[in-house]
Amino acid sequence: MTGSLGVRPEAMTPSAACIAFIKDFEKCRLTAFKPTPNDNWTIGWGATGPGIKEGLVWTQEQADRRFEADLAGFAAQVNKGIAAHTTQGQFDAMVSLAYNIGAGGFHASTLRRLHNAADIAGALKEFARWDKQAGVALAGLTRRRRAEATMYAARPAETGEA
Repeated sequence: MTGSLGVRPEAMTPSAACIAFIKDFEKCRLTAFKPTPNDNWTIGWGATGPGIKEGLVWTQEQADRRFEADLAGFAAQVNKGIAAHTTQGQFDAMVSLAYNIGAGGFHASTLRRLHNAADIAGALKEFARWDKQAGVALAGLTRRRRAEATMYAARPAETGEA
């Protein structure tokens, strides 16, 4: 059962498969770097933001703590933004997307709107729209969006749900 937008009786949490999925795509790097010339400085498991700049070095513990905090924050944002019935696979795919594009991008997305309208086929097609940086499709983003779409489309039995 679902409530009004952003009010769900049960908050979902990312599955172990979601965590592994994000880590596989992000790859942990303990020295700040720019994934592409047009990107932001990044460190750890894809962390960006104030204070992350050239020359910054973290320990594995710092990277792991930041990942846990960021993942919890993005999961909370996805929970806040969804009102329709949501499978674990759908939730995990949307958390991965939000982790990569940001909470603002997720909340403004047609994907989220279509999911909340129970237009699963329409929402599924929207993953492919998020494969660009500065208007140019990137192979890594295309691969990630295809994998997220597969996760989103998985039936509960395929994701271990009852």
